[in-house]
Amino acid sequence: MNRKIKRFLKRSHLKLTDVILIIVIMLIASIQVIRWTGREICQNQETISQSEQVKLNFIRKVAPIAQSEQRRNHVLASITIAQAALESDWGQSELSQKYNNLFGVKGTGTNSALMTTKEYVNGQWITVKASFAVYRSWTASIDAHTKLLVNGLEGDQGHYQQVVNASNYETAAEALQANGYATDPNYAQKLIAIIQKYKLYQYDND
Repeated sequence: MNRKIKRFLKRSHLKLTDVILIIVIMLIASIQVIRWTGREICQNQETISQSEQVKLNFIRKVAPIAQSEQRRNHVLASITIAQAALESDWGQSELSQKYNNLFGVKGTGTNSALMTTKEYVNGQWITVKASFAVYRSWTASIDAHTKLLVNGLEGDQGHYQQVVNASNYETAAEALQANGYATDPNYAQKLIAIIQKYKLYQYDND
């Protein structure tokens, strides 16, 4: 054994077996930390993967319906899918799961449900109670959404005509916001971001 090492061990009152034991303990601790870190990374990746899978499944379910509406009424499928995703939290909201309302469409009478929602009023988000339309299926909800854009509002049938006539999703999204479809001041940008991230514009070329 090297004399310097011997002198160090002698001064520190450590035996070679003690040093080896310390090294082994440190190695075991290091391996355990690596395992914990790796397990945490895997769990995070699995969570992200599951979240993305929910979104992709939603797109696969809604896209054919949106494309059918586009063929009949010229409302871009990408806009319909993005609005449905944003308004319903990718089909996970209570309103969409329990009442098949994908777009947060308000309703009255017996065929409606009272629920809590958020509205952007006077520069801030507030929580309010509102009545929402109830539909028998997601297809019925999308059909009603298309009719709203095509037929407009009572007394203003051309209210959303810019959306229907839009030749691209950016123009359509901006027209929705400009014509007060939603109170969210970032509504158009949120739609555009969803369309671009998930390449929803590919469904406009049907």
